[in-house]
Amino acid sequence: MNNNINNVKWFRSAAPYINAHRGKTVVLMFGGEAVSHANFANIIHDISLLRSLGVKLVVVHGARPQIEERMIQRNIENNIENNIRVTDAETLVAVKDATGSLRLHIEALLSTGVVNSPMHGSQIRVSTGNFVIAKPMGVREGIDYKYTGTVRRIDSDGINMQLDYGSIVLLSPIGYSPTGEVFNLALEDVAAQTAIALQADKLITLTEDDGLLDKSGKLIRSCSVRTVKTLLDEKDGHVRQLLLRAIIQSGENGVERCHCVSYQSDSALLQELFTRDGAGTLIAKDHKEQISIATIDDVGGILDLLAPLEAEGVLVKRSRELLEVEIERFTVLKKEDVIIACAALYPYPEANSGEIACVAIHPDYRKGNRGGRLMDELAKEAKLQDLDSLFVLTTVSGHWFQEQGFIEQPIAKLPAGKQKMYNYQRKSKVFIKDI
Repeated sequence: MNNNINNVKWFRSAAPYINAHRGKTVVLMFGGEAVSHANFANIIHDISLLRSLGVKLVVVHGARPQIEERMIQRNIENNIENNIRVTDAETLVAVKDATGSLRLHIEALLSTGVVNSPMHGSQIRVSTGNFVIAKPMGVREGIDYKYTGTVRRIDSDGINMQLDYGSIVLLSPIGYSPTGEVFNLALEDVAAQTAIALQADKLITLTEDDGLLDKSGKLIRSCSVRTVKTLLDEKDGHVRQLLLRAIIQSGENGVERCHCVSYQSDSALLQELFTRDGAGTLIAKDHKEQISIATIDDVGGILDLLAPLEAEGVLVKRSRELLEVEIERFTVLKKEDVIIACAALYPYPEANSGEIACVAIHPDYRKGNRGGRLMDELAKEAKLQDLDSLFVLTTVSGHWFQEQGFIEQPIAKLPAGKQKMYNYQRKSKVFIKDI
Protein backbone atom coordinates (compact mmCIF):
# COMPACT_ATOMS: atom_id res chain seq x y z
CA MET A 1 0.00 0.00 0.00
CA ASN A 2 2.82 2.43 0.89
CA ASN A 3 4.47 1.78 -2.46
CA ASN A 4 1.21 2.56 -4.26
CA ILE A 5 0.81 5.80 -2.32
CA ASN A 6 4.41 6.81 -3.12
CA ASN A 7 3.84 6.05 -6.79
CA VAL A 8 0.73 8.24 -6.84
CA LYS A 9 2.61 11.08 -5.10
CA TRP A 10 5.48 10.82 -7.59
CA PHE A 11 3.05 10.83 -10.51
CA ARG A 12 1.34 13.94 -9.19
CA SER A 13 4.66 15.70 -8.61
CA ALA A 14 5.72 14.83 -12.18
CA ALA A 15 2.58 16.35 -13.72
CA PRO A 16 4.00 19.90 -14.11
CA TYR A 17 7.05 18.50 -15.89
CA ILE A 18 4.88 16.32 -18.14
CA ASN A 19 2.83 19.38 -19.11
CA ALA A 20 5.99 21.43 -19.69
CA HIS A 21 7.45 18.87 -22.12
CA ARG A 22 4.30 18.11 -24.12
CA GLY A 23 4.68 19.31 -27.71
CA LYS A 24 8.34 20.26 -27.23
CA THR A 25 11.03 19.19 -29.70
CA VAL A 26 13.85 17.15 -28.16
CA VAL A 27 16.97 15.82 -29.86
CA LEU A 28 18.28 12.73 -28.05
CA MET A 29 21.87 11.72 -28.81
CA PHE A 30 23.70 8.52 -27.84
CA GLY A 31 26.73 6.64 -29.11
CA GLY A 32 27.12 3.05 -30.17
CA GLU A 33 28.42 2.27 -26.67
CA ALA A 34 24.95 2.98 -25.29
CA VAL A 35 23.31 0.63 -27.80
CA SER A 36 25.66 -2.17 -26.74
CA HIS A 37 25.01 -1.61 -23.03
CA ALA A 38 22.67 -3.92 -21.10
CA ASN A 39 20.55 -0.92 -20.06
CA PHE A 40 19.65 0.04 -23.63
CA ALA A 41 16.32 -1.81 -23.43
CA ASN A 42 15.28 0.58 -20.63
CA ILE A 43 16.34 3.57 -22.74
CA ILE A 44 14.09 2.32 -25.55
CA HIS A 45 11.21 2.03 -23.08
CA ASP A 46 11.85 5.59 -21.92
CA ILE A 47 11.94 6.85 -25.50
CA SER A 48 8.57 5.19 -26.03
CA LEU A 49 7.23 6.80 -22.87
CA LEU A 50 8.45 10.27 -23.91
CA ARG A 51 6.69 9.90 -27.25
CA SER A 52 3.47 8.78 -25.55
CA LEU A 53 3.63 11.92 -23.38
CA GLY A 54 3.61 14.13 -26.46
CA VAL A 55 7.31 14.90 -26.81
CA LYS A 56 8.51 15.37 -30.41
CA LEU A 57 11.61 13.21 -30.59
CA VAL A 58 14.58 13.14 -32.93
CA VAL A 59 16.93 10.29 -32.01
CA VAL A 60 20.53 10.48 -33.24
CA HIS A 61 22.66 7.38 -32.76
CA GLY A 62 26.38 6.82 -33.15
CA ALA A 63 28.25 3.70 -34.22
CA ARG A 64 31.95 4.11 -33.39
CA PRO A 65 32.52 0.73 -31.63
CA GLN A 66 30.45 -1.08 -34.25
CA ILE A 67 32.49 0.50 -37.06
CA GLU A 68 35.71 -0.52 -35.29
CA GLU A 69 34.37 -4.08 -35.03
CA ARG A 70 33.52 -4.24 -38.75
CA MET A 71 36.96 -2.90 -39.67
CA ILE A 72 38.69 -5.55 -37.55
CA GLN A 73 36.57 -8.27 -39.18
CA ARG A 74 37.63 -7.02 -42.62
CA ASN A 75 41.29 -6.42 -41.67
CA ILE A 76 40.93 -2.75 -42.58
CA GLU A 77 43.65 -0.53 -41.16
CA ASN A 78 42.37 2.17 -38.81
CA ASN A 79 43.68 5.47 -40.18
CA ILE A 80 43.28 8.30 -37.65
CA GLU A 81 44.70 11.75 -38.36
CA ASN A 82 44.32 14.61 -35.88
CA ASN A 83 41.82 12.47 -33.95
CA ILE A 84 39.63 12.18 -37.08
CA ARG A 85 39.02 8.93 -38.95
CA VAL A 86 40.09 9.00 -42.60
CA THR A 87 37.26 7.20 -44.39
CA ASP A 88 38.53 5.58 -47.58
CA ALA A 89 36.36 3.40 -49.83
CA GLU A 90 36.97 0.23 -47.80
CA THR A 91 36.27 1.96 -44.51
CA LEU A 92 33.08 3.46 -45.94
CA VAL A 93 31.75 -0.05 -46.59
CA ALA A 94 32.31 -0.88 -42.90
CA VAL A 95 30.64 2.42 -41.90
CA LYS A 96 27.57 1.67 -44.03
CA ASP A 97 27.34 -1.87 -42.68
CA ALA A 98 27.65 -0.82 -39.03
CA THR A 99 25.30 2.18 -39.16
CA GLY A 100 22.74 0.37 -41.30
CA SER A 101 22.64 -2.64 -38.99
CA LEU A 102 22.44 -0.44 -35.91
CA ARG A 103 19.62 1.66 -37.36
CA LEU A 104 17.61 -1.47 -38.17
CA HIS A 105 18.26 -2.79 -34.65
CA ILE A 106 16.96 0.42 -33.05
CA GLU A 107 13.93 0.48 -35.37
CA ALA A 108 13.13 -3.10 -34.40
CA LEU A 109 13.34 -2.30 -30.68
CA LEU A 110 11.07 0.72 -31.12
CA SER A 111 8.58 -1.51 -32.96
CA THR A 112 8.24 -3.91 -30.04
CA GLY A 113 4.71 -4.22 -28.73
CA VAL A 114 4.37 -7.54 -26.92
CA VAL A 115 1.83 -7.89 -24.12
CA ASN A 116 3.06 -7.27 -20.54
CA SER A 117 5.96 -5.11 -21.71
CA PRO A 118 6.40 -1.32 -21.34
CA MET A 119 6.12 -1.06 -25.14
CA HIS A 120 2.70 -2.71 -25.35
CA GLY A 121 0.26 -0.50 -27.24
CA SER A 122 2.84 2.17 -28.07
CA GLN A 123 2.55 1.74 -31.87
CA ILE A 124 5.52 4.00 -32.59
CA ARG A 125 6.20 5.11 -36.14
CA VAL A 126 9.88 5.56 -36.91
CA SER A 127 10.95 7.75 -39.80
CA THR A 128 14.41 7.65 -41.34
CA GLY A 129 15.64 9.22 -44.56
CA ASN A 130 18.05 11.55 -46.28
CA PHE A 131 17.47 14.39 -43.82
CA VAL A 132 21.19 15.13 -43.38
CA ILE A 133 22.95 16.82 -46.29
CA ALA A 134 26.72 16.53 -46.00
CA LYS A 135 29.90 17.82 -47.59
CA PRO A 136 33.39 16.34 -47.62
CA MET A 137 35.84 17.46 -44.97
CA GLY A 138 38.30 17.73 -47.84
CA VAL A 139 42.06 18.15 -47.60
CA ARG A 140 43.37 19.67 -44.38
CA GLU A 141 47.04 20.23 -43.65
CA GLY A 142 47.88 17.99 -46.57
CA ILE A 143 45.63 15.12 -45.44
CA ASP A 144 42.74 14.00 -47.64
CA TYR A 145 39.93 12.77 -45.37
CA LYS A 146 38.11 11.29 -48.37
CA TYR A 147 34.61 10.13 -47.34
CA THR A 148 34.77 11.73 -43.90
CA GLY A 149 32.40 14.68 -43.98
CA THR A 150 30.64 17.38 -42.01
CA VAL A 151 27.02 18.48 -41.91
CA ARG A 152 26.18 20.95 -44.64
CA ARG A 153 22.47 21.31 -43.98
CA ILE A 154 19.62 19.64 -42.11
CA ASP A 155 16.28 19.16 -43.86
CA SER A 156 14.35 20.73 -41.00
CA ASP A 157 11.12 20.98 -43.03
CA GLY A 158 11.20 17.26 -43.76
CA ILE A 159 11.94 16.37 -40.14
CA ASN A 160 9.22 18.66 -38.78
CA MET A 161 6.72 17.14 -41.18
CA GLN A 162 7.44 13.68 -39.75
CA LEU A 163 7.33 14.98 -36.18
CA ASP A 164 3.93 16.54 -36.86
CA TYR A 165 2.73 13.16 -38.12
CA GLY A 166 3.66 11.76 -34.70
CA SER A 167 6.74 9.84 -35.84
CA ILE A 168 10.06 9.53 -34.07
CA VAL A 169 12.78 10.62 -36.49
CA LEU A 170 15.86 8.40 -36.34
CA LEU A 171 19.13 9.79 -37.72
CA SER A 172 22.39 7.93 -38.27
CA PRO A 173 25.90 9.48 -38.44
CA ILE A 174 25.67 9.40 -42.22
CA GLY A 175 25.10 12.24 -44.67
CA TYR A 176 24.35 12.51 -48.36
CA SER A 177 25.64 15.01 -50.90
CA PRO A 178 23.68 16.49 -53.83
CA THR A 179 26.04 14.53 -56.10
CA GLY A 180 24.87 11.23 -54.59
CA GLU A 181 27.88 10.49 -52.37
CA VAL A 182 27.71 9.12 -48.83
CA PHE A 183 29.83 10.58 -46.04
CA ASN A 184 30.82 9.36 -42.60
CA LEU A 185 29.88 12.01 -40.03
CA ALA A 186 30.47 12.59 -36.33
CA LEU A 187 27.47 11.79 -34.17
CA GLU A 188 27.97 15.02 -32.23
CA ASP A 189 28.00 17.12 -35.41
CA VAL A 190 24.72 15.60 -36.60
CA ALA A 191 23.02 16.02 -33.21
CA ALA A 192 24.12 19.63 -32.67
CA GLN A 193 23.27 20.76 -36.20
CA THR A 194 19.89 19.04 -36.01
CA ALA A 195 19.05 20.68 -32.67
CA ILE A 196 20.08 24.08 -34.05
CA ALA A 197 18.21 23.68 -37.36
CA LEU A 198 15.01 22.63 -35.57
CA GLN A 199 15.50 25.24 -32.83
CA ALA A 200 14.90 22.32 -30.50
CA ASP A 201 13.79 22.97 -26.95
CA LYS A 202 16.35 20.48 -25.64
CA LEU A 203 19.41 18.50 -26.65
CA ILE A 204 19.85 15.43 -24.45
CA THR A 205 23.15 13.53 -24.53
CA LEU A 206 23.59 10.06 -23.05
CA THR A 207 27.13 9.40 -21.86
CA GLU A 208 29.05 6.89 -19.78
CA ASP A 209 29.37 9.28 -16.82
CA ASP A 210 26.50 10.49 -14.67
CA GLY A 211 26.74 13.84 -16.45
CA LEU A 212 29.40 16.49 -16.93
CA LEU A 213 32.18 16.23 -14.38
CA ASP A 214 34.35 19.07 -13.15
CA LYS A 215 38.13 18.82 -13.14
CA SER A 216 38.05 17.08 -9.75
CA GLY A 217 35.65 14.43 -11.07
CA LYS A 218 32.58 15.75 -9.23
CA LEU A 219 29.21 15.81 -10.98
CA ILE A 220 28.07 19.27 -12.08
CA ARG A 221 24.35 19.48 -11.40
CA SER A 222 23.68 22.61 -13.43
CA CYS A 223 25.73 25.22 -15.23
CA SER A 224 25.78 27.66 -18.11
CA VAL A 225 27.36 27.26 -21.53
CA ARG A 226 30.15 29.54 -20.32
CA THR A 227 31.00 26.97 -17.65
CA VAL A 228 31.12 24.17 -20.24
CA LYS A 229 33.74 26.18 -22.14
CA THR A 230 35.98 26.10 -19.07
CA LEU A 231 35.79 22.28 -19.08
CA LEU A 232 37.39 22.01 -22.53
CA ASP A 233 40.84 20.54 -22.08
CA GLU A 234 43.23 19.40 -24.79
CA LYS A 235 44.23 16.52 -22.51
CA ASP A 236 40.71 15.09 -22.68
CA GLY A 237 39.79 12.39 -25.15
CA HIS A 238 38.55 13.44 -28.56
CA VAL A 239 35.02 12.09 -27.96
CA ARG A 240 34.61 14.16 -24.78
CA GLN A 241 35.82 17.26 -26.64
CA LEU A 242 33.27 16.60 -29.39
CA LEU A 243 30.53 16.23 -26.78
CA LEU A 244 31.42 19.48 -25.02
CA ARG A 245 31.68 21.37 -28.32
CA ALA A 246 28.27 20.05 -29.41
CA ILE A 247 26.72 21.34 -26.18
CA ILE A 248 28.47 24.71 -26.54
CA GLN A 249 27.49 25.07 -30.20
CA SER A 250 23.86 24.18 -29.46
CA GLY A 251 23.62 26.58 -26.52
CA GLU A 252 25.18 29.42 -28.47
CA ASN A 253 22.79 28.94 -31.38
CA GLY A 254 19.37 28.98 -29.79
CA VAL A 255 18.90 25.66 -27.96
CA GLU A 256 17.57 26.69 -24.54
CA ARG A 257 18.54 23.59 -22.56
CA CYS A 258 21.02 20.74 -22.87
CA HIS A 259 21.01 17.74 -20.55
CA CYS A 260 23.78 15.21 -20.01
CA VAL A 261 22.82 11.92 -18.30
CA SER A 262 24.20 8.40 -18.03
CA TYR A 263 23.12 5.63 -20.37
CA GLN A 264 24.11 3.13 -17.66
CA SER A 265 21.30 4.17 -15.29
CA ASP A 266 17.84 2.68 -15.80
CA SER A 267 16.15 5.82 -14.44
CA ALA A 268 18.45 8.79 -15.20
CA LEU A 269 16.65 10.02 -18.32
CA LEU A 270 13.21 10.17 -16.69
CA GLN A 271 14.61 11.52 -13.42
CA GLU A 272 16.35 14.33 -15.29
CA LEU A 273 13.22 15.41 -17.13
CA PHE A 274 10.43 14.71 -14.63
CA THR A 275 11.83 15.35 -11.15
CA ARG A 276 12.89 18.54 -9.41
CA ASP A 277 16.48 17.50 -8.64
CA GLY A 278 17.20 15.62 -11.89
CA ALA A 279 19.91 13.01 -12.24
CA GLY A 280 22.62 14.44 -14.49
CA THR A 281 23.74 17.87 -15.66
CA LEU A 282 21.49 20.67 -16.92
CA ILE A 283 23.21 23.23 -19.15
CA ALA A 284 21.31 26.47 -19.73
CA LYS A 285 21.81 28.76 -22.70
CA ASP A 286 23.77 31.91 -21.94
CA HIS A 287 21.72 35.08 -22.03
CA LYS A 288 22.91 38.48 -23.16
CA GLU A 289 21.57 39.67 -19.83
CA GLN A 290 24.03 38.49 -17.21
CA ILE A 291 23.28 37.36 -13.65
CA SER A 292 25.93 37.96 -11.00
CA ILE A 293 26.48 38.62 -7.30
CA ALA A 294 26.19 42.36 -6.63
CA THR A 295 29.20 44.50 -5.77
CA ILE A 296 29.49 47.85 -4.02
CA ASP A 297 29.39 49.53 -7.45
CA ASP A 298 25.85 48.22 -7.90
CA VAL A 299 24.37 49.96 -4.86
CA GLY A 300 23.14 53.00 -6.81
CA GLY A 301 21.47 50.89 -9.49
CA ILE A 302 19.73 48.70 -6.89
CA LEU A 303 18.47 51.74 -5.00
CA ASP A 304 17.01 53.17 -8.21
CA LEU A 305 15.26 49.85 -8.86
CA LEU A 306 13.86 49.54 -5.32
CA ALA A 307 12.79 53.17 -4.85
CA PRO A 308 9.41 53.02 -6.73
CA LEU A 309 8.40 49.81 -4.90
CA GLU A 310 9.41 51.28 -1.54
CA ALA A 311 7.38 54.42 -2.31
CA GLU A 312 4.32 52.22 -3.00
CA GLY A 313 4.85 50.31 0.23
CA VAL A 314 5.44 47.05 -1.61
CA LEU A 315 8.96 46.78 -0.17
CA VAL A 316 10.33 47.90 3.19
CA LYS A 317 12.63 50.89 2.71
CA ARG A 318 16.37 50.20 2.96
CA SER A 319 18.97 52.89 3.52
CA ARG A 320 22.05 53.16 1.37
CA GLU A 321 24.18 52.36 4.41
CA LEU A 322 22.29 49.12 5.11
CA LEU A 323 22.40 48.14 1.45
CA GLU A 324 26.16 48.69 1.32
CA VAL A 325 26.61 46.40 4.35
CA GLU A 326 24.37 43.69 2.85
CA ILE A 327 25.39 44.07 -0.80
CA GLU A 328 26.82 40.54 -1.08
CA ARG A 329 23.37 39.17 -0.27
CA PHE A 330 22.07 40.58 -3.55
CA THR A 331 21.99 38.99 -6.98
CA VAL A 332 21.52 41.31 -9.95
CA LEU A 333 20.49 40.87 -13.57
CA LYS A 334 22.22 43.33 -15.89
CA LYS A 335 21.68 44.34 -19.48
CA GLU A 336 24.59 46.30 -20.95
CA ASP A 337 25.81 47.07 -17.40
CA VAL A 338 22.42 48.47 -16.36
CA ILE A 339 20.69 46.66 -13.49
CA ILE A 340 17.20 45.60 -14.62
CA ALA A 341 16.35 43.15 -11.82
CA CYS A 342 17.58 42.18 -8.38
CA ALA A 343 16.80 39.91 -5.42
CA ALA A 344 18.47 39.09 -2.11
CA LEU A 345 19.02 35.89 -0.13
CA TYR A 346 19.28 35.98 3.68
CA PRO A 347 20.21 32.57 5.14
CA TYR A 348 18.86 31.16 8.39
CA PRO A 349 21.27 28.23 8.86
CA GLU A 350 19.73 27.11 12.15
CA ALA A 351 16.52 26.32 10.23
CA ASN A 352 18.23 25.21 7.00
CA SER A 353 16.21 27.90 5.27
CA GLY A 354 16.75 31.18 3.46
CA GLU A 355 14.67 34.30 2.99
CA ILE A 356 14.20 35.84 -0.43
CA ALA A 357 13.76 39.59 -0.25
CA CYS A 358 13.91 42.75 -2.36
CA VAL A 359 12.70 41.07 -5.56
CA ALA A 360 12.43 43.90 -8.07
CA ILE A 361 12.26 43.96 -11.88
CA HIS A 362 12.30 47.11 -13.97
CA PRO A 363 8.80 47.70 -15.48
CA ASP A 364 10.19 47.55 -19.04
CA TYR A 365 11.58 44.04 -18.46
CA ARG A 366 8.84 42.20 -16.59
CA LYS A 367 8.27 39.77 -19.44
CA GLY A 368 10.68 37.04 -20.45
CA ASN A 369 10.85 35.02 -17.18
CA ARG A 370 13.57 37.21 -15.68
CA GLY A 371 12.06 36.78 -12.22
CA GLY A 372 12.13 33.02 -12.68
CA ARG A 373 15.78 33.14 -13.65
CA LEU A 374 16.56 35.12 -10.49
CA MET A 375 14.68 32.57 -8.37
CA ASP A 376 16.63 29.72 -9.98
CA GLU A 377 19.91 31.49 -9.29
CA LEU A 378 19.02 32.11 -5.63
CA ALA A 379 17.96 28.47 -5.28
CA LYS A 380 21.39 27.37 -6.56
CA GLU A 381 23.08 29.70 -4.08
CA ALA A 382 20.90 28.38 -1.26
CA LYS A 383 21.83 24.79 -2.08
CA LEU A 384 25.51 25.72 -1.98
CA GLN A 385 24.87 26.95 1.56
CA ASP A 386 23.21 23.61 2.46
CA LEU A 387 19.77 25.18 2.80
CA ASP A 388 16.79 23.02 1.90
CA SER A 389 13.98 25.59 1.68
CA LEU A 390 13.29 29.21 0.77
CA PHE A 391 10.65 31.54 2.18
CA VAL A 392 9.34 34.97 1.30
CA LEU A 393 7.09 37.50 2.99
CA THR A 394 4.96 39.54 0.62
CA THR A 395 1.87 41.72 0.66
CA VAL A 396 1.08 41.92 -3.07
CA SER A 397 3.07 39.31 -5.01
CA GLY A 398 1.72 36.09 -3.53
CA HIS A 399 0.27 34.77 -6.79
CA TRP A 400 3.56 35.28 -8.62
CA PHE A 401 5.49 33.38 -5.96
CA GLN A 402 2.91 30.58 -6.11
CA GLU A 403 3.61 30.34 -9.84
CA GLN A 404 7.27 29.87 -8.92
CA GLY A 405 6.41 26.88 -6.72
CA PHE A 406 6.01 28.58 -3.33
CA ILE A 407 3.17 27.46 -1.05
CA GLU A 408 1.36 29.72 1.44
CA GLN A 409 2.09 28.72 5.04
CA PRO A 410 1.27 30.02 8.55
CA ILE A 411 3.67 32.35 10.33
CA ALA A 412 4.57 29.49 12.68
CA LYS A 413 6.41 27.81 9.79
CA LEU A 414 8.98 30.62 9.66
CA PRO A 415 12.39 30.18 11.33
CA ALA A 416 12.24 31.22 15.01
CA GLY A 417 14.52 34.20 14.38
CA LYS A 418 12.27 35.51 11.61
CA GLN A 419 9.10 34.99 13.64
CA LYS A 420 10.45 37.37 16.30
CA MET A 421 11.00 40.03 13.60
CA TYR A 422 7.61 39.57 11.91
CA ASN A 423 5.78 42.89 11.41
CA TYR A 424 2.13 42.25 12.26
CA GLN A 425 1.13 45.72 11.02
CA ARG A 426 2.17 44.88 7.43
CA LYS A 427 0.32 41.54 7.60
CA SER A 428 2.65 40.00 5.01
CA LYS A 429 1.74 36.53 3.80
CA VAL A 430 4.28 33.75 4.15
CA PHE A 431 5.24 31.51 1.22
CA ILE A 432 7.70 28.61 1.45
CA LYS A 433 9.32 26.39 -1.19
CA ASP A 434 11.43 23.28 -0.75
CA ILE A 435 14.54 23.18 -2.93
